[in-house]
Amino acid sequence: MENKQHMVIFQPSARRGLIDEGTNLIEASRQLGVDIEALCGEKKVCGKCKVRIEEGFFEKFGITSKKENVSEWQEEEDKFFNAEQKAQGYRLGCVAKVHGDLLVFVPEEARAGKQVVSKAARDIPIEWNPAVKLYYVEVEPPSFEEPTGDFERICRVLEANHGLTGLTVDWHALKTLPRILREGKWTVTTAVWMDKEVIRFWPGKKEDCYGVAIDVGTTTMAAYFCNLRTMEVFTTTSMMNPQCKYGEDVMARITYHMMNPGGLETMSKDLFDGLNSLIVQGCESTHPKKKKKKKAEDGVDSISEGAEVEEEVVVEEAVAVAGNPGGNGDTYLRLAPEDLLDMTLVGNTAMHHIMLQLDPEFVGLAPFPPVIHRSLDIKARDLGIGINRSGYVHVLPNEAGFVGADNVGVLIAEEPYKGEEMQLLIDIGTNGELVLGNKEKLISCSCATGPALEGAQLSYGMRAAPGAIERITIDPETHEVNYKVIGRDAWSTYSKPEEMKTKGICGSGILDVLAELYAAGVINKSGRFSKSQKSNRYRKNPDTKQPEFVIAWANETSIGKDVVITQKDVRQIQLGKGALYTGCKLMMRRMGLEKVDVIKIAGAFGTHVDKTKALIMGLFPDCDLDRVLAVGNAAGDGARAALLNREKREEANWVAVNVEYIELTVEGDFQQQFMEAMQVPHMKDEFPHLEGVVPPEILHQK
Repeated sequence: MENKQHMVIFQPSARRGLIDEGTNLIEASRQLGVDIEALCGEKKVCGKCKVRIEEGFFEKFGITSKKENVSEWQEEEDKFFNAEQKAQGYRLGCVAKVHGDLLVFVPEEARAGKQVVSKAARDIPIEWNPAVKLYYVEVEPPSFEEPTGDFERICRVLEANHGLTGLTVDWHALKTLPRILREGKWTVTTAVWMDKEVIRFWPGKKEDCYGVAIDVGTTTMAAYFCNLRTMEVFTTTSMMNPQCKYGEDVMARITYHMMNPGGLETMSKDLFDGLNSLIVQGCESTHPKKKKKKKAEDGVDSISEGAEVEEEVVVEEAVAVAGNPGGNGDTYLRLAPEDLLDMTLVGNTAMHHIMLQLDPEFVGLAPFPPVIHRSLDIKARDLGIGINRSGYVHVLPNEAGFVGADNVGVLIAEEPYKGEEMQLLIDIGTNGELVLGNKEKLISCSCATGPALEGAQLSYGMRAAPGAIERITIDPETHEVNYKVIGRDAWSTYSKPEEMKTKGICGSGILDVLAELYAAGVINKSGRFSKSQKSNRYRKNPDTKQPEFVIAWANETSIGKDVVITQKDVRQIQLGKGALYTGCKLMMRRMGLEKVDVIKIAGAFGTHVDKTKALIMGLFPDCDLDRVLAVGNAAGDGARAALLNREKREEANWVAVNVEYIELTVEGDFQQQFMEAMQVPHMKDEFPHLEGVVPPEILHQK
């Protein structure tokens, strides 16, 4: 017997469809392509998936929606809604299940808006030696006296002129050879992978070929498109990881796989759909933008850029790429996905396993072993990745269960193993990964820092999207707040309240807020709100009776509510920063170090972090701020280095084996160290570099 289905409509997106009875609203939203925040992986603890069940007959849609058409209220929802909200029809999407036709309104704060991803490529030194190289070949036409096969004829010249022996050829490339060779009048350019296999032919002489390096993060993905001859990055694309709908952190996704038959395949497909989308976007950016003809009311044709109508394309214009100047007569690359001949991938161990459909369950269980450490070379067509079907995808190796190929990418980009300086590398993402050492020894560890620092566990935390508070200052005298949101250049002090359109706080704002609350005396070093407050921004929430501090008033927001930091939020930030500090300190102790020579902060945080505020909050041990460096998306840089230099691939395999991974939680005093590190900046450790930065009565409080 088929399961009964009901019409479910999501507003304001107006997406609708028939959903099986008993499906929760988060799963229904996934099926209908509606993005609702579900950061805890449907564990009913984050409260981000708030929706409202509308009541009444909706003639436009021909349905009657009512609160009784979802499952009964659950006690987990009591902590997120008051009695008034409950009466209005608010529910958690992960709890409420479909039992009838529904019109569901998704409040703005619950919508997963388009994230702003900062993953620009850095200019780092890379020695040219790509896996794919081009060779121009001139051959004699066959004759009755010399009827050697086309491919063998080419191989003979490649061996004589370039020393390439024992070459094989991909079948899909081989099928194109007869016509290409004759079209080129017995001249041909060959693309050879790793001096082993011919993967493409072109008639005549060709100079350039292309590849892509991709960093698959838990939250975001970035693709760097490179000319394999010049090593130039000619375009970059990025997007949120489509798997975010299954939960913000890797454990939530591993749990989704374990609890849902076919969950691993579903998440893998989502990931490859996202990767292919990045590839298409990158290729499209090398084509002229299209302008379309629209029929004006007076009958005169006009041109409208990007017009959403299906008229004939009459003009082609674009922003020039790869250094080509704009203007008439431009030459554009006009790449198609099949023009990408090579690809490298990095990601944490869970992303690696989910992507390759390797069972990730045991990565989440002690002692957290990965399925495989070493790197892999897989045909793109076997993975369903839409680059040239004869091309390979090189997946960099994993270090450990919670330190993956992304960290290997950071290491081969920064190369701490080649120098004398003791470097501390901090890659802050959804999971924090640390490496400490120099050419003598390297150790690594992982910390559960990301979800809180990225906003997943805060009352008004959100991803870096328009409307997110990204910078905050608090006046130490008045405790008045000045802040800046993504998408608006002017700070709140220089804006009208209604112009801010604030929605919540993203990662860089979260790093700011703890330091500012502490330095201004709003909270003490233990993280508790101070009893002496200087403005009406401090209050006790009438529903929860818990202390909170208002960052943005309701009339400054687009959600109609005050954006606040609660006592619980402060604790969540302390947990995240405390885990990171503890990892740094225990690694330094393991290496016998009192201080390090250089601290490098990688990841999106490494681009946006205010290093002074990071030191104030105690994100890492005391250090001369001139020796704290932001290195951006070093994982992506490492993927790019492996794309452009095949020796980096061997180096990556060496690094993965030779970095010693330490499990922090087995250290005998881990809990004590963690408790001390939760205080701001620390319970006991001195911070001499904060003298003169933080008022002495704040810095030296007991």
